[in-house]
Amino acid sequence: MHDTAALIEARIRRSYRERILPAAYRDTAPVEVTAWEAPGEPVPFAEAVGQSFTPFETGVMWGRPWGTTWLRITGTVPADWPVDAVELVVDLGFLPSGPGFQSEGLIWSEDGCLVKGLEPKNTFVPVPVGPGGSFTLYVEAASNPDVGSDWSHAPTPMGDLETAPRDPLYRFAGAHLGVFDREAFGLERDVWTLIGVLENLPDNSTRRAGILRALERAVDVLDPDDVAGTAADARAQIAGVLADRAAGSTHRTIAVGHAHIDSAWLWPVRETRRKVARTFSNVLELMDRYPDFVFAASSAQQYAWMKEGYPELFERIAARVKEGRFVPVGGMWVESDTNMPGGEAMARQFVAGKGFFLREFGVETKEVWLPDSFGYSAGLPQIVAASASDNFLTQKISWNETNVMPHHTFLWEGIDGSRVFTHFPPVDTYNSDLSGADLARAESQNRERGVSDLSLVPYGYGDGGGGPTREMIETAHRKHDLDGSARVDLRRPDEFFAEARASLPHPAVWSGELYLEFHRGTYTSQSRTKEGNRKSEHLLRQAELWAATAAVRTGAEYPVDALRRAWETVLLQQFHDILPGSSIAWVHQEAERNYAAVAESLEGLIGSAIAALGGSAGAGSDADAGSGATVAFNASPFAVDGVPALSAGTPRRASTRITAVEGGGAELASDALTARLDADGHLVSLVDAHGREAIAPGGLGNELQFFRDTPNQWDAWDIDAAYQRMPLDGVRMTGLEIDGDAVVVRREVGASTVVQRIQLTGDGTGIAIESDIDWHERQKLLKLAFPFDVHAATAASEVQFGHVRRATHSNTSWDMARFETSAHRWVHVDEPGFGVTVANDRVYGHDITRTTRDDGGATTLVRESLLRAPTFPDPHADQGRHVFRHIVAPGALLDGVAAGYRVNLPLREVAAPEGHVVEPLVAVVGAGSGAGSGSGGIGGVGSESILIEAVKLAEDGSGDVVVRLYEARGGRASGRLQPGFAAGAAVRTDLLERPLEGGAHGDALALDLRPFELVTVRIPRA
Repeated sequence: MHDTAALIEARIRRSYRERILPAAYRDTAPVEVTAWEAPGEPVPFAEAVGQSFTPFETGVMWGRPWGTTWLRITGTVPADWPVDAVELVVDLGFLPSGPGFQSEGLIWSEDGCLVKGLEPKNTFVPVPVGPGGSFTLYVEAASNPDVGSDWSHAPTPMGDLETAPRDPLYRFAGAHLGVFDREAFGLERDVWTLIGVLENLPDNSTRRAGILRALERAVDVLDPDDVAGTAADARAQIAGVLADRAAGSTHRTIAVGHAHIDSAWLWPVRETRRKVARTFSNVLELMDRYPDFVFAASSAQQYAWMKEGYPELFERIAARVKEGRFVPVGGMWVESDTNMPGGEAMARQFVAGKGFFLREFGVETKEVWLPDSFGYSAGLPQIVAASASDNFLTQKISWNETNVMPHHTFLWEGIDGSRVFTHFPPVDTYNSDLSGADLARAESQNRERGVSDLSLVPYGYGDGGGGPTREMIETAHRKHDLDGSARVDLRRPDEFFAEARASLPHPAVWSGELYLEFHRGTYTSQSRTKEGNRKSEHLLRQAELWAATAAVRTGAEYPVDALRRAWETVLLQQFHDILPGSSIAWVHQEAERNYAAVAESLEGLIGSAIAALGGSAGAGSDADAGSGATVAFNASPFAVDGVPALSAGTPRRASTRITAVEGGGAELASDALTARLDADGHLVSLVDAHGREAIAPGGLGNELQFFRDTPNQWDAWDIDAAYQRMPLDGVRMTGLEIDGDAVVVRREVGASTVVQRIQLTGDGTGIAIESDIDWHERQKLLKLAFPFDVHAATAASEVQFGHVRRATHSNTSWDMARFETSAHRWVHVDEPGFGVTVANDRVYGHDITRTTRDDGGATTLVRESLLRAPTFPDPHADQGRHVFRHIVAPGALLDGVAAGYRVNLPLREVAAPEGHVVEPLVAVVGAGSGAGSGSGGIGGVGSESILIEAVKLAEDGSGDVVVRLYEARGGRASGRLQPGFAAGAAVRTDLLERPLEGGAHGDALALDLRPFELVTVRIPRA
C-alpha cells in the first residue's frame, strides 16, 4: 500500500477541529444578560443582587484588573427541548492561556447557593428548570489579569492595585442556552482519545495503523453538515479499536482528581478564596454526574475559607468527604515551602492541618501532598513521621536543571534516620488532562518499571484552580483498559499508596534533602517577607513560653485564640509562593501588613505574660519604685549573658574594649576574642582566646559583594550560576568611626547605601554586625562574604530540628548544582579542633566553597545572599530599607547553634524588682556541659545538645504543658526533662499531642536521644 498516513491524519485532525469539536450543542436559544460592576473589592451575594443591573450586550468590554462584575442571566427553556440536556453556556471573553490565569466566574442560584465555577474549558452550567420553565442565575465574574501572559518575565504593573490600569480587560463573548448532544460529545471524546494514543505510538506500529484507519472510516461516514445525525454512525466505526484491551504488562496509573490551587501567587489571597469556591463547586457538580469520580484536595486553610465564607458549600463538601470521594490530603495548613520554615513552624503546619481535618471530618490524613514546593528539607521526614503520616508525594524535583532523580517510588530518609514512603509521579505534572502524551510519559519515565509498574497521575487544571472536567473523566473511562495507552483507574490516593507499597516491598532509599536544582533565588527574593516570617516564628516561641509560664505559675489566662490566629497567619504565609518571594506585589504588601499585625498582637501577649511574672511590659519602666532595676527574660534554650535558658534574671555582660588602630580601622577585644577591622571596615582578623586566627591570610571578612543578577527565566525564582562571572565594582567606602562600644562603617553600593554597626556580643565571644541597607537596585545581587582559614570538607547548615552537611567542593554534578543553598539561623564550617559560625536573623540563601591558597592552606568562603532585585512578578521587589543582623563567632558547632538563637532571640530586658528571678517552667538536666550549658536550669547542668524548641499549653485546652525538644549536634545525648511545677505522669506524644503507642509506659521524662531525634512530651499539672 502507498503510505498516505500523513494525509489521513491531517484530514482527521481538521474534521475533529472544525466539525466534531464545535458540535456539542445542537440547538441554541437566547438569554437576557444584565450586569452590575462592584466599585471596589468583592461583595457578598446578598449585597450584589440588590444592586441596579443594566443591559450587558455581547461584545461589550468589561472588567478592570482585579474587578468584579455581577451578571444576572435570565431565560426560558423552549418547551420542545428535551429534559436533562439543557445547559447555559457563558463565555466571559476567555483568553487562550487556559484556566486559572484570567477571567473566571462563580455561578450562584437565585436563592444564593453556589452552583459551579465558570472557566475556560468549563463554560457551562446545568439549567435548573425543565422545558418551558424560566430561570435566573447570577455570575460573579472576576476580571483577573493574565499576569504571566507570555511568560517572558517582563515587568508588569498588573500585580499591584496601585499601578494596574483601570481600563477593562475582557470582551464579553456572549451567553446562550444549548441542548447538550451526548452522542456528539461522546464522538469528540472518542476521537480525541484515539488521536492522543496514535500520536505516542511508533510510526510503524500495527496498533497505530489500526487506529488511523478506524478514524478514517469514522470521518468518511460523518456528515459535516449533520454531525449530530451521523455521530452514532461515526462512533460505530471506532468502537472496535476503543474496545481493544491493553497488554497485561502495560503500565497502570491511578488517576486522582486534583486542582493545585496556589494559596496566593499571581493573584492575592482574597482571590484564592474565590478560586477554591469555584473549583470545589465544580468538583461537587461532577460528583453528581460521575459516581466513580474521586477528588483529592490539600490545605486545611482552603477548607477553612469555605467553612467561613461558603458554609452551604462546606456542608456539601463534608458529605462527600464522609462518602470517601472528596479526599482531604496533605495534613498541612497549606502546601508550604519546606526550605525556610523553622522546625516548630513546620511541625505546626501538621498540628493545624491535621487537627482541622480531624475536627471537621473525622479524617486522619496519612499522605503529605506537596507537588509544587521548591525542594524538600532533610528535616522533613522526621516531622512527617512525628505527625503520624506515612506517605509523601511531590513531582517538583522533575524540574531539576542538571540531574535526574534515580527513583520515582522510594523511601526518603531524613537527618535522624526517619523514613517516609515517597512517590514522584513520573507523569511529571500535577495538572494532567490524561492525554496520550501524559500517560505515555508516565509509562516511559517510570524508574521502577519491571519491578513496580504503577504510578499516580494527578489530573485537573491547576495552579489557579479549575480542577477536573467532564472531558477528563470521560477520557479516563476510555483509557481504563485501552490498547496503546497506560491503564487508568479512578481511585483514592490512599489506595494508590497501599498498592504501591505492596508492589515494591524493598524500595530504594534516598538519604538527605531533595534539593531542587532550580528556583534558588527563592531563598532571597522579597526579603521583608522572609524577615516577617523569621521574626514571627520567634515571637510565637516567646509568646507561648511566657504565656504558659504565667498560666502555670500565676493562673493567668492562656491566650488560646490569639495564638491560634497568629499561627494561622504565619502558616498561611509560609505557602510556597509567599515565603519564597515569588508572588505579585499585592501578595507581599499584604504579607508585610499581616506580619506587622502579628508582631503587635504577640508583643502584647508577651508583655502581659511578663507583667504577670513580675516584670514590667515596657523595658525600663518603673516596676519597683525608685529601684531602677531590670530583669532580662531569656527565651533561648541556651544561657545568654548569665541568664539561664527559658528563665529571667540579671544579665552579666563581658568586659569589652574598642580602640582605633594606626592607618585607620579599629580593634574590638574581650577576654575571649580580638577582632580587627581595616580602614574600609573589612574584618581582617578574628582571633579566639587560644590565639587561633579565623580569617584567611589576606582575606577580607564583612565584605559586601555586588553582582549582576539576570537569570535566564523566572526572575524572582532563579539565581543562575552565571552571576558568579558578573561581579560589579559598585561598592565604595564612605566612612568609619567609633561610636561608643561600636564601630560604624558607611558604604555605598551602586545607588544604595549601607550603614553597619559592629560590636562584640554580650558574652564577648563573637562579632555582632548590624547592616542597615537602603536598597535601590534592579536585577542585582548583594552578598556578605567571610573567608575563613578553615579546611572544611563540608559545611553544616541549620534545617528544622538539626542540620545538614553539604560538600564545599563540586566533585559531582549533584555537588555542582548546589551552588546556592538554604540554611536557617546559622551555618558552621569546621576542621578538627576549630570552627566558625555565621549566624543571622533573616537570611536563608548561602553559598559556601573551599579553595587552596598559594601558601598551601585552605580558605572556606561563606557568603550570605542579603538582597536581590528581581523585576517579575513584582517590578519593585526589595526596594527600600532593610536591617540585617549577624554574629560571626569562632567555636564548636553547639556554640554556633547558640549564636543562632542569640541573634534571633535577644534578651528582653524589662523593669523589675531588684534581684527578681523567674525560674524556667521546664529544663533539661543531666550529663553534659559546654557552650551555653544546653537548656540549663533546675537542679543541675543540662545535657548540652538537647534543646527545648517549644513550651506551650496543650491544644485540647486541658492545661497540660507540652514541650518539644530535639538533639542538635547530630550525636547521641542523654538527660532528663525536669518540670519546674507540680507535675503528673508525663507521656511522649506525636505532634498532635496524642500519646505514642507505648508512650504511657516507662519514664517519659528520661531522655536518651539518637542524633537529631525530635521528641514531644506532654506533662499534666498535678
